[in-house]
Order: sequence, then structure tokens, then C-alpha cells
Amino acid sequence: METIKNYLEAMFANMPRTADVEKAKRELLQMMEDKYNELIAEGKTENEAVGTVISEFGNLDELADALGIEKEVKQEKEESESNPRRALVLEEIRDYLQFSSVRALCIALGVALCIISVTGPILFNVLHLAGVGVLVMLLLVAAGVLLFVFSGVNSKKWSYVTKGDCFLDYAGSNYTMEEKTRYRSSFASRLTLGIILCALCWLPIVIVDSFGSLAGFGEVLQIIMLFMFLAAGVFLIIHSSMIMGSINDLLKINEGPTMSSSYTEKAYEHYENPKVDGALSVYWPTVRSIYLIWSCLTFAWWKTWIIWPIAGILYAIIKSVFKTGNNGQA
Repeated sequence: METIKNYLEAMFANMPRTADVEKAKRELLQMMEDKYNELIAEGKTENEAVGTVISEFGNLDELADALGIEKEVKQEKEESESNPRRALVLEEIRDYLQFSSVRALCIALGVALCIISVTGPILFNVLHLAGVGVLVMLLLVAAGVLLFVFSGVNSKKWSYVTKGDCFLDYAGSNYTMEEKTRYRSSFASRLTLGIILCALCWLPIVIVDSFGSLAGFGEVLQIIMLFMFLAAGVFLIIHSSMIMGSINDLLKINEGPTMSSSYTEKAYEHYENPKVDGALSVYWPTVRSIYLIWSCLTFAWWKTWIIWPIAGILYAIIKSVFKTGNNGQA
């Protein structure tokens, strides 16, 4: 039956998402299930039953009149001719996510190298090798820029994914949401650790001060460790956010007026007040903005981190209070 359901989803993916089309889809699924069960009861094999069901019910043009969706089928055909869209196959989705992981690594590492580069002049000035320090800084910046260019050039290959030329079918959407579910805990832990490292980048200064002067290198060591902490934190934040962003970009390509939008993550969450959905869509960007503004204005990084656990608890409460249910998919 799963094969039949996937086939049905593919049939309706580009149909306009209206009440009549959704009703017709449910009716056709029931008809296909009844026929399948009937054939199995007659002793047909699963493959034979699936093949027969698809051959009898697999053409919307022939079924449009009986299902009452002649206008919608005609509209879908006209739109497909003017703006053809194809479903991304699972292999493409896997390759895109793998590329996105490499791209995230390049961008995050490039930014981290640029941050660390300033430690070159700081360290070598103490050793009276200012020229070497500047050279180290330039080499690190150049390495970072090369990583940016490399990721940018290779990104062009995948530009078609998010330009509206494709959509995720039922199986592809399920796979992508499963990937998001698997990555969610890793994303949360990496993002949290990155924020903590950025918030505690001042800690090396306190630690080194507690030991007193280290042969004249105490202040230099403090500054270098500060930038190391900061670079590591920024690396984790950018890397984890870009990977999650790529997964979300895939899920967003189905958003629109077609039936494929029912495969998006948003389609499975419902709230009593529609304004809640809009508020939650900007919730975390707002929290990040407040955190950064508060931290940069006060430089109180050791206490501004408290906004994250508070925001997390508040987010969970809002979702549990206003969420009314789902369609059977997380």
C-alpha cells in the first residue's frame, strides 16, 4: 500500500490545494485501497495488486470527471506546460544535503580563520617579528577567502533547488524531515556550545590573571585565547545553523498553493490562533537579536546567556498551550 500512496501523492503534488482537490484525493485513496484489498483477497500478489490498482486509477485525466475536479486538472496541466516542475529524487536530496554540510564547513572555517588571523601580529610583535605576524595574518585571511570562493563556486551547481523549478514529493519530504529530526539534537547542542564559547570568551583573561604574569606573555596569551574561544564559538554557530538552514530550505520549496505544500513541516502543526504561527516564525531570530544587542551594549556576556534557557522554556510553553494537533507527521 505504501507504493500506491506514494504514487497517489505524486499524482496530486502539483494540483491546486483546494477543498475539492483534497476531497477527491481522499476519495481516490479509498477507492485504491478497496481495490487493492479486493485483489489481495482474490489471491493476487502484492506486486500484481499494486500494478492493477495503478493501471486502473493512475490517470487523473480519466478520473477528473468522476472526482469532480475537471477544472483543477485542466489548471494544473496549463501551469505545468508554462512552468514545469519536477520532483527531486532521493539521490539529489542526499547529494544536496551532503554538499550543504561541506559548504557549511568551508564557510564556518573561513570565518574562524579570519577571526584567528588577528592573533598573528599580536603574538609575533612580542617576539619582535612584526613582519612575520602580518604575513601569518594575511595567509590566514587568504585561506579563509579561498574557502568562501570554493563554497560559492560550487553552490551554483545547486541553484536550481531553491529557485522554484523543483518540489519534494511525498517520499522526499519524509526523508528530509527525518534528516531534520535526526540533526535537531546535534544542532541544539552545537549551537548551545557555540553560544557558550562566545559568551565565555572573556574567561581566559580571568584564568590567566589568576596565575599572575607568565614571563611577560600573560596579556598576549589572554588575548590569543580570547580570540580562540570566539573563533570556536562562531564556527559552531555558523556550521550548525547553515546545515539546519539547508534542510529548512529544502522543506520550504513546497510552500505554495499546490498540494505538495501539505508535505511541508508547517502543514502538520496547527494553532488555535493563526497569529501564533506568525509570531513563532520570527521567535528565535528575535531572541538572537535581543541577545546580541543586549550583550554588545552591556558587555555582560557572563549573564546575558540566561536569555536562552528562558526563551526555550517560554517557546515550549507557547507551543504546548496553542498547538491543537497534527496530521500524523512530525
